[in-house]
Amino acid sequence: MTRSQLRAARALLGWSQDRLSEASGVSLPTIKRLEPGEGSLQTRVETLNKLQTALEAAGVLFIGENGEGPGVRLKKLQ
Repeated sequence: MTRSQLRAARALLGWSQDRLSEASGVSLPTIKRLEPGEGSLQTRVETLNKLQTALEAAGVLFIGENGEGPGVRLKKLQ
C-alpha cells in the first residue's frame, strides 16, 4: 500500500483519520504520520495489515501496479 492509496481509500469512504483509527485500531498519531508524502508506507507489517483489513472490510479494493500505477476503488455492489 502506498501513502496515496491510503489517502484515496479514506476519501472514497468519506472517512476521517479519526474514523480510520477507530476502525483499524491504529493510533491517530500514526495515521497522521503515515499519510503525508508519496511512496510506500514505512511502518510495521502489523500496522499495514490493520489498515488494509479495515479499509477492505468497508469495501475498498486495492489495485496493485498494473502498468499504470497502483490505485483503489470500491467493490461493485451486487
